[in-house]
Formats: sequence, C-alpha cells, structure tokens
Amino acid sequence: MAAPLRVLVTGAAGQIGYSLVLQIAKGDVFGKETPIVLVLLDIPPMAAVLEGVQFELTDCALANLTGVEAVTNEKDAFTNIDYAFLVGAMPRKEGMERKDLLAANVRIFKSQGKALADFAKPTTKVIVVGNPANTNAFICAKYAAGKIPSRNFSAMTRLDHNRASAQVALKSGVTVGNVKNVIIWGNHSSTQFPDVSHAKVTKSSGEVDAVSAVGDAEWLKTGFISLPSQTVQKRGAVIIEKRKLSSAMSAAKAACDHIHDWYKGTPEGVFVSMAVPSDGSYGIPEGLIFSFPVTIANGEWKIVQGLELNDFAQEKIAVTTKELLEERDEALAACGESKQ
Repeated sequence: MAAPLRVLVTGAAGQIGYSLVLQIAKGDVFGKETPIVLVLLDIPPMAAVLEGVQFELTDCALANLTGVEAVTNEKDAFTNIDYAFLVGAMPRKEGMERKDLLAANVRIFKSQGKALADFAKPTTKVIVVGNPANTNAFICAKYAAGKIPSRNFSAMTRLDHNRASAQVALKSGVTVGNVKNVIIWGNHSSTQFPDVSHAKVTKSSGEVDAVSAVGDAEWLKTGFISLPSQTVQKRGAVIIEKRKLSSAMSAAKAACDHIHDWYKGTPEGVFVSMAVPSDGSYGIPEGLIFSFPVTIANGEWKIVQGLELNDFAQEKIAVTTKELLEERDEALAACGESKQ
C-alpha cells in the first residue's frame, strides 16, 4: 500500500467541515484506493466536538482511512500535510464592516500561511473555502512564500460553478452531467461573473451552445446572474434565509470537486472554475487570486487562453476585479504592509 496522504481540514468541527470530512474519508476526492490520514483542526473551545467527529469517522469503518487526528494547534495540524482544506474563518456578524471581517481573517490566514511555511511539505496544495476566500488565499500564499509556490494556493469558486451549471441544466431541460464549460470569473462574492457564453449542453440532438439550449438570452444576463430565486451570485444568501444556516452540503461537495480535479485532472475538452494566482491573463493584475476557467493535467492547472469576451463580459469582469483589488489592499493594510 502507498504511503497515505495527509489531508488537513480546518474548521473541522463546523457545519461545512462535518459535511466535508466524510466525503474525503470515503474516497470521493482521492479515490477509494488511496489511503489517507485525516487531520482535523479547530479552535480549543471546540475540542470536544472535534473528538466527536473523530469518533464518528472511526465508526464509519472505512478501509482507506488509515488514521484520524483531532488537533487544536497549528504545528500538529500542518506538519507534513499533502493537501489542506482551509475552511475555518471568522464569519461576518451583524454590524460588522467588511474591513473588520478582513482584518479578523487576515490574522487567521497570515498565521496559517506561516504555519504552512514552517511545518508543511513544499508540495502541499491548498484550497481556501473560508470567506472572503480569494483574499484569504492571497494572504495565506503571501506568508507561505519561499516554502510553497503561490500556484499551490487556490480559492473555491467551484460552488458557484456548480450552481451555474445546475441552473443551465434546469433551464435547458437536461441533467447537469450534460452541461460543461460554464465559467465563474473573479471573486467569490456578489460581484462574480457567471459566464455561459463558452458553455456547451448535450441534448438528444447533439451538443449545442448553452445560450441556444437555454433559449432566453435576457434571463442569462439578469435572473441567471443575480435574481435571488434563480441566482448564482446571491444563492448563498437565499439558502441562509431558508435554512437559517449557510450552505454546507453543497459547499463541501464543491470543495471535494475542486481538489478531486486538481488531483485527478479534467477530462479532455472540459474546463472548470478555480480561483488561482493570475499570470496576467485577460488583463487581470498578476498575482491577484481570481477565478478563471482552467484545465488540469498531472496535478497542474492551466488557465484556458483565447476565449473571446464581449463588452458585457468585460464590464462584469472589471467590476469584480476592482473589488478584489480593494480587498487585497485592505488586507495588506491590516497586515501593516503597503500594496505590492
């Protein structure tokens, strides 16, 4: 048997963490043939809850789960890990300004970036789920630099990608497995741009472009993007309103999809959405953690090049880029550093 992968989940006692750890443990991400050790991290007041999660995972009796470690300090959590799902973050509370939320999360992700540099393998791959995910990933990568390359850091926009694909499928009268190449551009926030102009839908007559399959160009520019009842941008807020809790099951599934594709690769002719450090593609400032369409092979992502962007798309992308630049600068200020 191969050496097990050490897989860290932070915020493991929380709602998303509870949904996430079983999906990882039973092989949905790395395959049922891949042995793994799950490392569960949460804050000390959650130690008893964390131990309960550990007991449940043991009770699942999963053949490929070779160990479960419940820890409450960064050294034990980050030592020699192969993959990190950074879920734990400070949630926005009533009356909290965005700058206050950014400042609180900068402290968390600055510390975790340093822990990655001090204790993790240089090959560790990281997905940031905790919001504001793009900017948290930027800060984490910054403080792990020198040990772990920036391209090993990503933020999750796969939930938005999955939501958009599902909406296109519903509107087209097909199952979601017949939709491919939807794109989420930009920030994991209400400024993100869900783009179907390059997407394809397979119908009984064959593969067609998604715009034709949906048959409602106006909806694709309005309801599809932002109306709460059918939304991609604001879907999370609608779920909170209805459940009185944030998205957990779907967020956990999306995190698993994200890392599964990073580990296994994307099929030929298929691209997915990942927030990754920009290399300047599509005019996005270099280094900004921005959601792009990517293909993945041999554990390495590559931004899809040469996609045509119409005026509507460029306008939407400009808005989300502006927000990310503002977030980045506020986060750096909270670190006591100037814009870089």
